[in-house]
Amino acid sequence: MADQIQLEIVTPNGRALAEFVDEVTAPGVDGEFGVMPGHLPLLSAIRTGLVTYRQGGDTKICAVASGFAEAGENKLLILTDDYMVKGSVDPVHVRKEFAEVQAKIEKLLANADDQSAEAKEQKATLIQRESWLATQLDLYGDAPEARMRPVEYLEEVSDDAAPAVVADDASASDA
Repeated sequence: MADQIQLEIVTPNGRALAEFVDEVTAPGVDGEFGVMPGHLPLLSAIRTGLVTYRQGGDTKICAVASGFAEAGENKLLILTDDYMVKGSVDPVHVRKEFAEVQAKIEKLLANADDQSAEAKEQKATLIQRESWLATQLDLYGDAPEARMRPVEYLEEVSDDAAPAVVADDASASDA
């Protein structure tokens, strides 16, 4: 199958998907990237989003949470925290949880005086959850209204913590 690549998606629960495909598009942290047979080696962090892959004339879509992707000449391996296909999305449950998470985020953002490490961690966790729920709704075909919530790269919590990651040059000047 030299004209196809093996797409494998692995979660903490094990292998979620293993297919031979013609091409894949995945959500990298710096934007989407595509992989086809013969691709040069690539290692990329991925963000929560949709993975699209084509098998012949069929295009399929699944959702992945953040993680990493490793591409080679004939394989794309995605290691992710979570994986979902359209048929397993319960839009009523997801919409309800999405609204609850948004309310919690708004409450935290309204209390801007609380700059504790715990509040920052809670905010980052809620934003990640909001992103995963929005991706599930997008996969289902009922995407929520677009919202620009930057992924927050938090300051060092302690001297032992790793340095904060900077999203782009504009963020670097603010740090």
